[in-house]
Amino acid sequence: MKYEITFLTKEETELKNIKDLVESYKGKVTKEEKWGERTLAYSIKKNHTALFYNFQFEMDKKSVLEFKNKLNLSEKVLRYLLLVRE
Repeated sequence: MKYEITFLTKEETELKNIKDLVESYKGKVTKEEKWGERTLAYSIKKNHTALFYNFQFEMDKKSVLEFKNKLNLSEKVLRYLLLVRE
């Protein structure tokens, strides 16, 4: 299935980690966008700014739950939104 993820991170090095995480679950990143650093409306984990990224990727439906669990455990990912693309 096709998915889209938008995530906020503190460090640019986390970009490669998430890309590797997608590939570790036999997924493939099809599109990658950097939205840049923006000021947050309210602080998240004591951060007032964050780097915004958007990925489109394909992954097996069964692997998505494990992928989400790994993202939840990551301390460098401040927030994420994972959507199913049609």
